[in-house]
Amino acid sequence: MSDIRIVIDGKEVFVPKGSTILDGAKKLGITIPTLCHLDLHDTKMVNQTASCRVCVVEVEGRGNLAPSCATPALDGMVVRTNTMRVLETRKTVTELILSDHPKDCLTCSQSGECELQDLAEMIGIRDINITGNEMSTYKKDYSTSIIRDMDKCIMCRRCETMCNNVQEVGALSGINRGFNAVVSPAFELPLTETVCTHCGQCVAVCPVGALSENDHTWKVVEALANPEKTVIVQVAPAVRVALGEEFGHAPGTIITGKMVTALKQIGFDQVFDTDFAADLTIMEEGTELLGRLGRFLAGEKDVPLPILTSCCPAWVNFVESQFPDLIDIPSSAKSPQQMFGAVAKSYYADILKIDRKDLVVVSVMPCLAKKYEADRVEFSVDGNPDVDLVISTRELAHLIEQVNIDIDELEDSEFDKPLGVSTGAGVIFGSTGGVIEAALRTAYEVHVKKPLPKIDFEQLRGFEGVRAAEVDFDGLKLNIGIAHGLGNAKALLTEIRNGNPRNFHAIEVMACPGGCIGGGGQPYHHGDSSIIKKRMDAIYQIDQDMPIRKSHENEAVMELYDKYLGEPMSHKAHDLLHTHYSQKDKA
Repeated sequence: MSDIRIVIDGKEVFVPKGSTILDGAKKLGITIPTLCHLDLHDTKMVNQTASCRVCVVEVEGRGNLAPSCATPALDGMVVRTNTMRVLETRKTVTELILSDHPKDCLTCSQSGECELQDLAEMIGIRDINITGNEMSTYKKDYSTSIIRDMDKCIMCRRCETMCNNVQEVGALSGINRGFNAVVSPAFELPLTETVCTHCGQCVAVCPVGALSENDHTWKVVEALANPEKTVIVQVAPAVRVALGEEFGHAPGTIITGKMVTALKQIGFDQVFDTDFAADLTIMEEGTELLGRLGRFLAGEKDVPLPILTSCCPAWVNFVESQFPDLIDIPSSAKSPQQMFGAVAKSYYADILKIDRKDLVVVSVMPCLAKKYEADRVEFSVDGNPDVDLVISTRELAHLIEQVNIDIDELEDSEFDKPLGVSTGAGVIFGSTGGVIEAALRTAYEVHVKKPLPKIDFEQLRGFEGVRAAEVDFDGLKLNIGIAHGLGNAKALLTEIRNGNPRNFHAIEVMACPGGCIGGGGQPYHHGDSSIIKKRMDAIYQIDQDMPIRKSHENEAVMELYDKYLGEPMSHKAHDLLHTHYSQKDKA
């Protein structure tokens, strides 16, 4: 495809055919402000609604101003981004948006991260000269995971594009007209009554505070302040490679030890690692995989294959609501978060000699769906949840700031034992391809009964939305599928529904771009997918640096089986560590 020549503000630039004026300006280093536009190149998510009109420019020979984000660059085009007409129009457009926007910036969850706030500062707006008799108002929608405050919606429709075109969930769309136009579920239903998976990707791309996580920070503070409660915390693998961004560190900076120290200073009685539970998950899920394969190879015709990983709650929600005919093929193993909670409130509570109701389990997760998952009734005993509270990576950063901890001045600390002992296999759960790689590291050695010739399954890694690879189990060829992003998962599930033509034996699915490292509760990437890739690199670096890299070599997990569970897939392990799925009929 040949390049075309355009001139922007007197500077010549060549861009590929099909590029926009905005693409050309970026190549030249010319800043054109945007608000509705978002291009996540590696996830094929492009929001080009051109609804905000903030990015307008003058094009020679064209009477009206052109939105640079959606106007194709044409050969010989001459563009000006800095005329007085352009500047005045941008100011007017921004004032119009602000005139119908709440003025509660001091208490807004997005304050400091708000792109509308940044735009107003960039343009230099100090007074809003456009006023009206009323502002549009909508009822707030609260779920366990997500809060929708549509009074703040600017109709950029990024969330709609993400939900419908990338995730292909279809929970959101533009409704109503004119002053009452808003993005909402059908019939303005609450999210909990829709096919929403609570993945939080809509929150991740919202430029303002219209969509935010349901913040549980103060509930954590209340628990820590209660002298009658023992409060422990588990931290997911993806958190340690993203938390530093909230404190000015480069994406992918590993601050595990400082994070542990901060949590201890905050006042948690014990600081544990979800990676321990990830290793435990592998023992159960890997055994389940080998069991199904054994039955299949023995000639059974109705074995539920391919087995699907079940660590991602948004993915589980997606299957239950959109592919209920396939709910028998995901692994019955609980997610690491829920396995940790179940073990903590039984095995560990027994060690402490306390009632499970006096033990508060807090999770720090990169994922907003984990809040929803912890609230599922099947993950509780007599009304007492296995995981009491879930906060996101962003919420943890705010909590650290609240207690005046300078994370850069902290010494490194280790996770506490026994539920803080983990392997490299546990940490790679945070990246797409990591769960199935961890499972295969153990399944290979259990099945073949000899060491892996090479521990890294590099053919399973990458950032492509759908990947397939063949793995050789000493003569037994396994076909592995991997998808990240629910739209990609939908393509694989449709393939399975249509007869599994590629004969997949196992499939890993993660709902978010890149896996947990791109979760809806992570520091905002503002459309820069290179940030997610740097987090991925850090995850694999931690794995490389671990002294033990296979889940079945985790001594603390083996001790748990010896002293409490018996063996993987035992009756006790099944009762404690496995679950079931059911069809969810939602709009």
